[in-house]
Amino acid sequence: MIVLKTPDEIRTLHECNRIVQEVLDEVERGVAPGVTTLELDRIAEKAVKVRGAKPAFKGYRGYPRSLCASVNHEVVHGIPDAGTVLREGDIVGIDFGAVHAGFNGDAARTVKVGAVGPGAARLIDTAWRSLRKAVAAAVPGNRVGDISSAIQAIVEADGFSVVRDFVGHGIGRDLHEDPQIPNYGTPGTGPRIKAGMVLAIEPMINAGGWEVEVAENGWTAMTKDRSLSAHVEYSVAVTDRGPVVLGTTKESW
Repeated sequence: MIVLKTPDEIRTLHECNRIVQEVLDEVERGVAPGVTTLELDRIAEKAVKVRGAKPAFKGYRGYPRSLCASVNHEVVHGIPDAGTVLREGDIVGIDFGAVHAGFNGDAARTVKVGAVGPGAARLIDTAWRSLRKAVAAAVPGNRVGDISSAIQAIVEADGFSVVRDFVGHGIGRDLHEDPQIPNYGTPGTGPRIKAGMVLAIEPMINAGGWEVEVAENGWTAMTKDRSLSAHVEYSVAVTDRGPVVLGTTKESW
């Protein structure tokens, strides 16, 4: 069941996602050669608690950390640890969720570690362009397939692939709500988009093939061919005046 949010609930979700974005800002500032992903997790946990919120991922279905940190060929759900040391030229996907006033926020970005190669830079740029195109499609009257196909068109035109095993989702009082939002699809298909929906739209794209496999830890998804992967995400409110990226520029709903 798709749960539509009231304007007051969207304001609360905006505040929750503002916290998420501020935490990601702090984590991104901590990204540097020689830093471990466990250190990034500690930055995230401290930053969210200082803001009076809780990490949404820690303990969720048994996940052990506050942050997901996915390095290079890791797609999503990389578990921070002391043995994973960032190196010059790496890319790292940082994905964070917060719980505030009974609602969940969720966002992600892929960050360069120092100077990266042109292929990695282009992959990240394509991921962001696909997300912006997808957000623009999140308007009343469209369908979920319009969001999904917008991502796929940008990504595949640039010679990359979209991950098919993991999807975006609705978000609100629960971290994962209906509808599911694949990163590939057919325009004009899927649930109708309505004002009041709040959607976590999250392109996951690979430099090589779309196939992934999950590590023995049961969480970390990796590209099967070990090509680079990038992950970006916004939580977006659908309004009668168009989509609003929550947690960024303040709007009036």
